[in-house]
Amino acid sequence: MKQHFAFALFASLAFTPAVAQDEAYGGAKNVPEFSPAFENQTRAPVLSSDVALNTEIVASGLANPWGIAALPNGGYLVTEREGRLRLLTATGELVEDPIEGVPTVFNEGQGGLLDVALAPDFEESQVIFFTYSKPTDNNLSATAAARAVLSKDMRSLTEVRDIFVQTPPSPTPMHYGSRIVLHDGYAYITTGDHSSVQERVFAQDFDKTYGKVIRVTMDGEIPADNPFVGQDGAIETIYALGMRNVQGAAQRPGTEQIWLLSHGPKGGDELNKLQAGANYGWPAVSYGENYNGSPVGSGGPRARGFVEPQYYWDPVIAPSGFAFKTGDELSAWNGNIIASSLNPGGIVRLTLDGDIVTGEERLLPELGRVRDIEIDQDGSILVLTDSDDGQVVRITAAE
Repeated sequence: MKQHFAFALFASLAFTPAVAQDEAYGGAKNVPEFSPAFENQTRAPVLSSDVALNTEIVASGLANPWGIAALPNGGYLVTEREGRLRLLTATGELVEDPIEGVPTVFNEGQGGLLDVALAPDFEESQVIFFTYSKPTDNNLSATAAARAVLSKDMRSLTEVRDIFVQTPPSPTPMHYGSRIVLHDGYAYITTGDHSSVQERVFAQDFDKTYGKVIRVTMDGEIPADNPFVGQDGAIETIYALGMRNVQGAAQRPGTEQIWLLSHGPKGGDELNKLQAGANYGWPAVSYGENYNGSPVGSGGPRARGFVEPQYYWDPVIAPSGFAFKTGDELSAWNGNIIASSLNPGGIVRLTLDGDIVTGEERLLPELGRVRDIEIDQDGSILVLTDSDDGQVVRITAAE
């Protein structure tokens, strides 16, 4: 049964400026000695939309859902981390039987069935793409991306095959990254660094696909214009490097740009604009610190040769999926970034002027852990809540 709740959003900063700023951004900075490289790179002006929002529970009973894709004729595909691909009807009914044909996933730690996306020609081809943690020998695993054909009755997958498998496989079931963006004939796949001190340095290595953005064709071939094609020792599918755990990726409407959201350590979550061949610095530099309070890498937030984030958070919002707002519903927000937050939870709205963030608003923390964001065809915002009783929640303007 659908449930409706309305929340009025108002900002109140009736306390001292320093306390007000910390409160607005989730608390005091973990690394207060780090200064941004440019204005509004962090803690952009607090926004208050002064709009009432309505939240509607479209579906519940999902086991740690991770990715959602809206189907062109209504309904949704949703991944459950345990390894199930589920179908929701246009009215929000969860089809009881999972879609058959999903490969075995490595469902340990942060691993499992992760993102899902529709091919641009889905209405004709029925092709979908998904990412998952692929089990390998000796209890190791790797981030993988696959393509498959979804049956017309949407009950099974056929022609399932990997288009990318991370190398080398990892003993650590953490930081798989794993968003996939399909654009202009290519698949852009994000990977993580697998978290351990021993492995995270691989984010800087050209012969490993940890902490990278991968670019392949829709069939998994290497594009001839990838930036490291022909470079000795480099894996030629690498498009960009030096990232910790990119769990958010989206194309900016009306542009060729792809933007990324990455988890930092204790502080230092990053919003980045993807550039071919760019190195984003992890783990040599970070705007955060290690969980034990020790410095990351060089101990500084930036260094020559590394691309600056467009925006960063300290303390973290623990971002996962995000989307650029489009559509008729809540149209005043069109062009804004709507980002998920796992901690402290809810969603985060960012306004942009060109590529510069101009404002930030925290919304609906009562949603709890939000794993993914999708903009539905009418412009309403769909969020996935990450729990063993996860939900699909629709956000609209209250009437």
